[in-house]
Amino acid sequence: MARDKQIQRMDDKIDEFRTRIKDSDLRQVFDDVFDNATLMALYELARKGYIDAIGGSFSTGKEANLFHAISKKDEGSEIAIKIYLISTANFNAMKDYILGDPRFAGIKHSRKDIILAWTKKEYKNLKRAEEAGVRVPKPYITKRNILLMEFIGKDGVPMPQLKDVKLTTEEAEHIFKRIVEYMSLLYSKAKLVHADLSEYNILVDMNTMEPVIIDMGQSVTTDHYHADMYLRRDVANIARFFKKLKIPANEDEMISIIKRKEDEK
Repeated sequence: MARDKQIQRMDDKIDEFRTRIKDSDLRQVFDDVFDNATLMALYELARKGYIDAIGGSFSTGKEANLFHAISKKDEGSEIAIKIYLISTANFNAMKDYILGDPRFAGIKHSRKDIILAWTKKEYKNLKRAEEAGVRVPKPYITKRNILLMEFIGKDGVPMPQLKDVKLTTEEAEHIFKRIVEYMSLLYSKAKLVHADLSEYNILVDMNTMEPVIIDMGQSVTTDHYHADMYLRRDVANIARFFKKLKIPANEDEMISIIKRKEDEK
C-alpha cells in the first residue's frame, strides 16, 4: 500500500511537471523519449528553482537533445537543458572516452552507467575549462542524465556554429588565434584535450566575435592513453577549416603553441 502511494505521488509530480510544457510537439517528445526517472529528475531541478519554464528543442542528436529554458535563478536567465538519451545514445563510441579516463576508474560497463557517467564527465570538463579561462557554456548542475548550463544565445535563438558564420579575413585570423589559445589553456591548465574539436563544436558569439567551445562530453584528460592522438586530430580539423579561409595554419606550429606552456613548467 505504501509503495502504491509512493508511485502515485511520483505520477502526480510527473504530471505536474508536464503541465509546464506548453508546446505540444515538445510534450510529444517527452512522452515518446524520456522515461519517468528523467522526468522526475527534471521535476526536482524545477522544484529547486533551476528550471521555471521549458521552450523548444534547439538541437537534437543521437546522443542528446538540447532544450531552451528559463531559470528562476539569476532573475530569469536563459539556460540550456542537455538531456542524454539512455535508450539511443552511441554507447560503444562513448566507452572509449570514459573507460580510459582515470577519473572514472571502476565504473560499471552497463549502458546506463556509462551514459550517467558521461553526463557528469561533461559537467566536470566544462568546469575545468571555465576555470582555465576557456570560453565555454557555464555549467550549473547535473542530475542523472541531465546537464543544465548557460544558453549561448538570446531569446531562445542560439549563436551560430563556426561553420555557418561568414567571416572577414581579419575576423577569421582573430578567431583562429583565439581557438589555438583556448586549446593551449585546455591542455596546460585544465589538463584536457577536447577530442572532437571542429567547426561544428565551436559557436561564435556574434556580439563579440569570440569563439565558444561546446560539446565537451568526450574530452579526455592529458594522461588518457589516446590524448595525443585526439589532440592531433583536433589540430588537423581546425587547420583544415581555416586553410579554406586562406588563414595559414601549420599543424606542427599549432601543436608547439598548444604544448609550449606545459613544456615550460
